[in-house]
Formats: sequence, C-alpha cells, structure tokens
Amino acid sequence: MQPRFEAVFGSTDLLVPWFGQLLRHSLVATLTDRYEPFDVLGVDALGLVALKAGIDVSDAEVVHVVDGMRHLAPYPDVRPALAGLRDHGFRVATLTNSPPHLLADQLANADVADLFDMTMSIDPVRKFKPHPDTYRSGAERLGIDINEMRLVAAHDWDVTGAIRAGAAAAFVARPGMVLSQASETPDIVGPDLEAVAAAIIDIDG
Repeated sequence: MQPRFEAVFGSTDLLVPWFGQLLRHSLVATLTDRYEPFDVLGVDALGLVALKAGIDVSDAEVVHVVDGMRHLAPYPDVRPALAGLRDHGFRVATLTNSPPHLLADQLANADVADLFDMTMSIDPVRKFKPHPDTYRSGAERLGIDINEMRLVAAHDWDVTGAIRAGAAAAFVARPGMVLSQASETPDIVGPDLEAVAAAIIDIDG
C-alpha cells in the first residue's frame, strides 16, 4: 500500500490511521448489523482520515489507493512456509475480512492461490473478525471442530478473537507487530511465517 499512499498523499503518514479507521468501521458495521464489504469501508475510511488531516483528495484518488489492497506482495517467507505446512499434511485455508472478489484478486496477484486448500471470507457471515461467529463459521466450512483449527495472524486482535472463539492461534511478530497486555497469548509466537510454520509442524504435526 505504501507506493500508492506516497503517490497520492506524498507520504505514508495516513496509512496507519487509515487502517485503524477501517477496523473501527468494521467494528461498527458488525455491532450495528449493517454489513458492507471491507473494500467499500476502506474507501470511506480513507476519505475520512484525509478529511480529518485537512487533505483535499478526489474520490478517484481514494479509490485508487484502496484498490492497492488487490496488489499486495507477499513476504518472501510466505510461499516456503505454506508449502512446508502442506508437505506435512496440514490443510491451509484463508479466513479474511476481504470479500470474495477482493480475496481472489489478492491471492492471484500475490501468486499464492495454489497454496490454499480453501479460501474463506467472512462475507457469508456478514460480521467482521474478531467476532466469534467468523472463526466458528470457518471451522464449520472446513468440517472440523473449532478446537481443531489454528489461526495464524500478525494482528493481536485477530489472534485474540480466534482464541476466545475456541481455536488455537499463532502470532507472527513481524517488525512493529506486538501482542498487547489485553491480548490472548498463543502457544506459538515467531518472528516470521517460516518460524511459526516450523513450530506448528513440531506441535501439531
């Protein structure tokens, strides 16, 4: 997302506030039962943070920046980590706040679609993570009990949501990503996805 923020706004200063506002939008949508797709909320969230910052930006520019979610490059550890999990017999699935059309583009553009046995969005549930129903629905679609599922994420709120819903979890502690004191602490924490995958294979394999 950084190149698009820099191209439109001249810096990435609004990137973190935008994502925070997007999560607040998704929280309000879930709590008030007024679901809208994540990318739609993303456009509104960016327009709002730009307005708060006193930045004049066109609707087309906002849409262009948010459309960057379709073109996110994977970290270099993603492919070997996921391939390793599958080689050890694990089923690998997505469970994302992105709607199906956005998810399909994200996986295709990142060239990792072939590494997933199933791609799941919260869209059918019409509630955003970390609502418990999203994780339970994921387990149901996989045909397993919730305690047989392990969510892997680099966001403490996602890990916390999964654990409180009854799933196991693993936290990818990428630079700048930490578990808060209010978060649940999973039994697996690693600096990157390869380290986390190795721990999963050791514990769950």
